[in-house]
Amino acid sequence: MQTTAKQHDERIDLRLSSDMKVLLARAASYAGMSLSGFLVASAAEHAKKLVAEHESLTLTPRDWEAFITALDETDKPRPKLAAAIQRYQARRGN
Repeated sequence: MQTTAKQHDERIDLRLSSDMKVLLARAASYAGMSLSGFLVASAAEHAKKLVAEHESLTLTPRDWEAFITALDETDKPRPKLAAAIQRYQARRGN
């Protein structure tokens, strides 16, 4: 079975205290990972959670019902909108 290795060509350099490095190295060893692997995995997990918090919307049941109702009402006739369209077309000569 042939496997392809992902090419890692981006780099991030960071500076931290020796105490922080020791702590992170200990955590990485408990996880059975290299320090780099641990940092990348931890950062990726946190980043995914943060992005999900900012890019998703959670509605209460009441808000969900209001949303669905608003969607259902899009097909209802809108006399004011129809009149505005007619006025616009009359001005344009259509």
